[in-house]
Amino acid sequence: MNDPIIDLIIRIKNAYMTKNETLETPHSSYREAVLKKLQDMKYIKSYSVEGDIVKTIEVELMYTKGVPAMTDVKLVSKPGKREYVSYKDLRSVMNGMGVSFLSTPKGILTNREARKEKLGGELLFMIW
Repeated sequence: MNDPIIDLIIRIKNAYMTKNETLETPHSSYREAVLKKLQDMKYIKSYSVEGDIVKTIEVELMYTKGVPAMTDVKLVSKPGKREYVSYKDLRSVMNGMGVSFLSTPKGILTNREARKEKLGGELLFMIW
């Protein structure tokens, strides 16, 4: 897979659809930054980095009374067509029920954080 974030998000979505408790994914600092934000936003329970030479990330998914924390996801940026937005063009996702993730010069930010800090960047995906 060319884009590690698309791969990560699709793995998480598929794990939720099959009602898995955990999933394993290859390690990268970029994936770890996205997982940190997902954990802060309560879309996943936790994650841990395992291994010395070949590192992997084990992600523990979050369910509330059997209902997945993540309902759906829309991928925006793709390897063939990157989408960049200004902070002025950021809109709420599902009337505030969801959140979009951006890759900015200050790292991975949500749409709310990017608007607050007046930063634009690559719009990665929207999740709700």
